[in-house]
This record gives sequence, structure tokens and C-alpha cells, in this order.
Amino acid sequence: MELVLIRHGQGEHTVDIPNSLQIKDPSLTAKGVKQAKLLRNTFPLTNKDIIYISPTRRTLQTAFIWSEHVACTKIVTPFVSPRMFPVLPSKSSLPCDYIIELEIIKSDYPTFEIDRNAPLELWKNGINVMDERKFKKIAEEFIANSKLLQKEVIYIVSHDGTITSYRQLISGKILTRRDFPRETGWFQINC
Repeated sequence: MELVLIRHGQGEHTVDIPNSLQIKDPSLTAKGVKQAKLLRNTFPLTNKDIIYISPTRRTLQTAFIWSEHVACTKIVTPFVSPRMFPVLPSKSSLPCDYIIELEIIKSDYPTFEIDRNAPLELWKNGINVMDERKFKKIAEEFIANSKLLQKEVIYIVSHDGTITSYRQLISGKILTRRDFPRETGWFQINC
């Protein structure tokens, strides 16, 4: 199985750092919308494809725009929610990285499925500041469950820290913040 890990398009929270990191539930900017549309050319989707999406506004918008008019399976899951990289245990999540409420996801994205296999704790707290040992267990569970789908390729729309955390876990290589993908940048990795 190949995972294609895609970072969301430019979000409002990245326009005026560090102040913009305090924005709760940031949307895509106009540039982010254009970036999401370009994914249609880079990764043309079919109705047989599966996209896992982080439960934040900017990732949901990226996946929605990219997959517009394609009846592929879109699953929102906290297994790929924002993750600090590297994790600083004494820190807390920034407002821009809070998971949005399930009712809002269901209302605003009715064609998206909710991952019913994700523990309630993940929907509440996410993986952002989770210690490495616990993250490894959660991530391995997510990858194992993804393999059960028996797909050659699974797409994931997520965040720079989350993507880098999964890449480091799967590859066994030590990565740094310099390894972060750019907006709508991607990495393909075999599991």
C-alpha cells in the first residue's frame, strides 16, 4: 500500500505568523483555494479512491475542493489531525490546531464520512501533543486498519507536522522541520 500524504492549502493561520496562529478554525486563503484546485491535475481522483482527512477546516476545504464532482470515499479522522513536530510535551495546542466539532463537520461536509473506529479521546484531544510512544501505537493502528482496505493508494490530507511524524515513523529516518512539505506539497511512502 502506498500512502500519499498531502499538506492542506495555504490557511489563514499562516499569513501573519506568529499572530495568525491564534486564529481558531482557520479557513483556506484565496491562494489556498487555488492550490487545492491544482491537486485535481496532480492527483486526478476516481470514485474508487479513498481520502483520509484531518478534522480541521483547512484540510476539509482542501479535500472538498480537490474531490469536487468525484464520488470518492472521504473519511474524516483524528488519526491524521494536527501534530506538533517535534513534540514539546510542555506545550499545548495552538488555537489554529483545534479539531472542529463533529456536528460542524457533519453539517458543513455532509458527503464526508466520520471515522467511527477512532477512539472518542482522539476526537477530543487529537494527536498534537501526544507523547511519541502513544503516537507510535495510534499511528501503527491507523496504518494497519488502512491496509485492511486493500487499496494500492490511499490519500491523506493533513498537516506539515503530522505528515513528517508519519514519514519518520514509517521510514525509520530522523527528520526535522526542514523536511516539512510546502502548502499542498506531498510525499508518497510505501507501507
